[in-house]
Amino acid sequence: MLVKPRDREVVCHASAFDIDGKDDVRIKMCTLPTEEDLRTIHHELGHNYYQRAYQAQPYLFRNGANEGFHEAIGDALVLSMTPDYYARLGLAQPGAGDQRATVNFQMRVALDRVAFLPFGKVIDQWRWDVFSGRTPPARWNAAWWEQRRRVQGVDAPMARSEADFDPGAKYHVPGHTPYTRYFLASVYMFQFHRALCRAAGQDGPLHQCSIHGSRQAGERLAALLAMGASRPWPEALQVVTGERQADASAMLEYFAPLRAWLAEQNRGRTCGW
Repeated sequence: MLVKPRDREVVCHASAFDIDGKDDVRIKMCTLPTEEDLRTIHHELGHNYYQRAYQAQPYLFRNGANEGFHEAIGDALVLSMTPDYYARLGLAQPGAGDQRATVNFQMRVALDRVAFLPFGKVIDQWRWDVFSGRTPPARWNAAWWEQRRRVQGVDAPMARSEADFDPGAKYHVPGHTPYTRYFLASVYMFQFHRALCRAAGQDGPLHQCSIHGSRQAGERLAALLAMGASRPWPEALQVVTGERQADASAMLEYFAPLRAWLAEQNRGRTCGW
């Protein structure tokens, strides 16, 4: 399913499926012709290509090295969808990468990826506290907003009570999907991107790199995908990056232009909550 049916209600949340463990992989999402859905399609295709790559592994190893890897593959490739890449496809004007355009583009990515990190932590922190009994049912909603205020610096737009269940508005809470995988993926994706750019022989700014068309980067990525869960995740990470630990320095390197611009704009200000 790629288009939302007109005659019935469906679950539109984008998902990827490995039907038979061989060649039948599918995506379910209600697709619109937007940049956001273009990125979402690449995210879901990352799952499908991972599923295809490790199909030769024994059944128990047909999974990602860890759940964060599975969520990071497609998103790492999205980082190669630079303004120049769009221009090569005829989707943007050539030479549109001036400083203003770079900052605007990076701000859009940062609002999606950097601002997500505290939210990604809140989801599973709340879930763990509920499952452990640390947060009793009588405080489920209050604990949700306490964590969002403390970690994210956001608050409810109106008074809330235990008659409300705001965590349930997030698909993964009633869907019982662990969320730390997405937090980790937001770190891995930049680490993968940096390693694949190096494999492709790129030595310019990380935010300008696109591995599109690089056989060397593709072979490095394919080696990781084919391993599935057959080895501990640090070994899988080492195959593609040469490193055995998650490293957020690639995220800082990627956003260097935006960080410099924000530092100048906020000079003399005290930011936080």
